Amino acid sequence: MNKAEFTTAAGFAILLLFHMTQTEVCPPSCNCTSLGEMKGLQIDCSSRKLKEVPALPVNTKKLYLQNNSLTTVPPGALDGLLSLEEVKIFDNPWNCDCHILYLKLWLEDTSESSLANVRCATPAPVRMKPLRQLTGNELGICKRLLPIKSLEFFWRDLILIAVAITTLILVAWALKFSKKLVYQINVRQYDFSGPLLQRYSFKNRKLQ
Repeated sequence: MNKAEFTTAAGFAILLLFHMTQTEVCPPSCNCTSLGEMKGLQIDCSSRKLKEVPALPVNTKKLYLQNNSLTTVPPGALDGLLSLEEVKIFDNPWNCDCHILYLKLWLEDTSESSLANVRCATPAPVRMKPLRQLTGNELGICKRLLPIKSLEFFWRDLILIAVAITTLILVAWALKFSKKLVYQINVRQYDFSGPLLQRYSFKNRKLQ
């Protein structure tokens, strides 16, 4: 096998491996179609009764999630789709509380046209209202945005900070007290040694 034949065979093997990798990462509940060599994939997950967004290939170019049972999208779930050019996500029963804010901001950056077609199903005050028209007050305030463990870490850190501050105050007070004590000892030593030196000098003068 000459160099040219080897290069051709190696290139074919790489393309085959790339195709197999794409096939493996395709969500089992979706239909994946190649848009050509190195051009990415079209992922059709529409009308599959999906209740959550599946794990998607990073080379997704077109994504269809319309007409499912999606109510929210976890923060960060779509951040890896850097090559995305088209997304359809309408006709889902979106729950427009504060947890939908991630999807709203992601669509604002990725596809304004798709955001225009997303409407809320719940809660009742915003039912059938376009997601892009919702304000911060309408999205509501989550009572617990941090996981329980995060809250535990917060209180633990707060206690550690309080202990550290208390320790610093005690150390500062101890240093101040020790300096005062040393000063008092020096003064007493001076007061005690002064008369002795005077008596010693007087005796020396008498002997002379």
